[in-house]
Amino acid sequence: MIYWIFALTLLLFCSSYLRLALIQWSVLLGIGVLAFNLFSSASNTVITVVWLIYLVIIIPLNLPSIRKVFISRIIFRGMKKVMPTISKTEQEALDAGDVWWEAELFNGKPDFDVIRKLKAPELTEEEQAFIDGPVESFCKMLDDWKITQQDYDLSAEAWQFAKDHKFFAMIIPKKYGGLEYSAYCHSQTVMKIGSRSGSAAVTVMVPNSLGPGKLLMTYGTQQQKDYYLPRLAQGIDIPCFALTGPDAGSDAGAMPDSGVICRGNDEDQQAIIGIRLNFEKRYITLAPVASLLGIAFKLYDPDHLLGDTEELGITLALIKRDTEGVDIGQRHFPCNQAFMNGPVRGKDVFITLDAIIGGKDYIGKGWSMLMECLGDGRAISLPALGTAAGKMSARYTGAYARIRKQFNMPIGQFEGVEEVLTRIAGQAYAIDAARLMILSALDNGIVPSVLSGVVKQQSMERMRHIVNDSMDIHGGHGICMGPGNFLGRAYQLIPVGITVEGANILTRTMIVFGQGAMRSHPFLLKEVAAVHNPDMNAGLKAFDRALFSHIGFVISNVARSFWLGLGGARFVSAPGNHSTRYYYRQIIRMSAAFALLADICLAVLGGSLKRREKISGRLADILSNLYFCSAALKHYEDEGEQQDDLPLLRWVCEETLFNTQTAMKNIMKNLPAKFIGKLCNLIIFPLTKPYQQPDDNLGHNVAQLILTPTPSLERLSKGLFSSDNPNDATGRITYALERVLATQAMEKKLHQAYKNGQLKSRGYAAYDEARDNKILSDNEYQQLQEARAAVRNAIKVDEFSFTGWKLETP
Repeated sequence: MIYWIFALTLLLFCSSYLRLALIQWSVLLGIGVLAFNLFSSASNTVITVVWLIYLVIIIPLNLPSIRKVFISRIIFRGMKKVMPTISKTEQEALDAGDVWWEAELFNGKPDFDVIRKLKAPELTEEEQAFIDGPVESFCKMLDDWKITQQDYDLSAEAWQFAKDHKFFAMIIPKKYGGLEYSAYCHSQTVMKIGSRSGSAAVTVMVPNSLGPGKLLMTYGTQQQKDYYLPRLAQGIDIPCFALTGPDAGSDAGAMPDSGVICRGNDEDQQAIIGIRLNFEKRYITLAPVASLLGIAFKLYDPDHLLGDTEELGITLALIKRDTEGVDIGQRHFPCNQAFMNGPVRGKDVFITLDAIIGGKDYIGKGWSMLMECLGDGRAISLPALGTAAGKMSARYTGAYARIRKQFNMPIGQFEGVEEVLTRIAGQAYAIDAARLMILSALDNGIVPSVLSGVVKQQSMERMRHIVNDSMDIHGGHGICMGPGNFLGRAYQLIPVGITVEGANILTRTMIVFGQGAMRSHPFLLKEVAAVHNPDMNAGLKAFDRALFSHIGFVISNVARSFWLGLGGARFVSAPGNHSTRYYYRQIIRMSAAFALLADICLAVLGGSLKRREKISGRLADILSNLYFCSAALKHYEDEGEQQDDLPLLRWVCEETLFNTQTAMKNIMKNLPAKFIGKLCNLIIFPLTKPYQQPDDNLGHNVAQLILTPTPSLERLSKGLFSSDNPNDATGRITYALERVLATQAMEKKLHQAYKNGQLKSRGYAAYDEARDNKILSDNEYQQLQEARAAVRNAIKVDEFSFTGWKLETP
């Protein structure tokens, strides 16, 4: 008897693991019960009871007309009473963008072909020429110290060069005079400029992000496109977009800025219906120099001049700077960056209805328009800045750790410093991989709104850690500001990236999982839509289908999580080769666990999950780390599976899997029902915690890749601006490293001579003695002195007079 129970249980388990349809596993289970009937030695009474149990369960489940009455209707009515309505702004956020790889991760059974078949992004010949020509020239004319400390602005020459070469029109179609470049080219441009000057990069990226060019291209009327886009492309107009205000931040639903439909006169003093605007905005990038303002506001029609509705909703409009009532305030000074940023205000500003982006048809659709167009800033510009900081830190902090000596040895050879170098290199690889994967999606017409938030939030957080780690290694060299400091402004730029396009705390705790679960879950949005359907019959029918599919989905993820946990996912089919297949399998395992844990949290916490931001933030961490792990695998394959890069890939995968495990453990520990958390832990981690942080040996291999020029370092730092000037902030470090590496054999000769007692001194003090004793030739002595001078120049810090920013020669 016990064997039959085990066999039937195993049959149910396998059906759930394989995600068989309800009718399929019902038939299989029926065959199992029939076999029990025919071949077991059980009594007729037991067989009858088994058949009765089978039929009582199977018949209602497979007959929607029955299960709707006795199961679905009861749950449907209960949810209708307790489930809050979805606000208009929430619905518009849910409708924005596409669902992509995040849906596969929520599914618990990801199809890796979704990302592996996407071609790696690449530049066209025209785009490469733009990067190698105008962008290179632009970078060479940028003096970041002068920009940020003396002029507090780009030079007039740089501004004009950017306009003339259409840096502000990379996304505008060619038929309007723009460049119409790919998302990848946009990102590469911002990244390269960002490796020279953060202020210049922000200046260039803003017109190519939210707008208003992007909004005009997507929603503008033909008349608006024909007028404004050529002006933006030629640099006649400098644009800005104003959303954030002092009272509501970026919470569009709470913004007090308002427009009222009223009668007024146009420029020709003809009576028309227009809008009377009052607004106060701040933190608006390019506002101090903008000639064209995009404004978000709430529109009202109290006199019903346009129709019966009084509150028309969030609306977007274009306003010229010289419009009466518009006040461009003084500038802000964000963290010692010199990009133009400031407040804009408007009092009783009258505009025509033609000023609405998209015209009258888009009244009240402003929030959905913003959500749809936010992807460029989140997915392209800010990750490009984060990648620039990561690549710069890996290349030049690694070089600095090789040329800087303490106790007669390079500081990069100290294990404490090596540990930090490992994190810098690993996180730089992770950010770049994540950036490139979402660019692949964008250039293939996919706009993943959830993952754009993930990449922005995670890139900025990882950049924060990279730059902080670099500061630890550079010490006073990174702290003392001056023309020779390449790291200080990147350190000051961190809060800018953390804050803009959605503050990271808000993005992590409220948006990524909140929006991601609703958009990406295979059944949740269908259930919510069914509950809110005003047609009860249609809603119940849709709810019934989604509910029972959802129940089967949960049961399947229980079976999959437990089996994959028991076997360590060793037996699951996965792509990759002997070096990568393990990580693909672990993503499959953690995806199933994530899908299960997400449903458990939704079931246990319900609507209160919105307020349980620590738990929703950890769920976002799981999704984010699984995305970064997937991106690293894709990047490794897209680069041709270079064996030299394998330590970087392994470090990222092991770090992200460990982070995923940590987030899951913390969720299970903090569920209000403790026994449910323990049960989840038993299902997901039935044996032990499978993932550990990357070990020291792997960390050593990663750090070695950036201490000296290696093919891996060249790939890791690809796309940066590189200076060959030995007195440039970064050029001097490169120059010193070349001299140090060229004299390695001589240094080893001196070290051996000291050990053999041929020299009394060590380090620089031994040079003269070694030359006098003929241990060094005159040529070798000269090379060592040149290397020493280059190192001294590379590690020096700037000195200033007491009376101002006049450089003094040490």
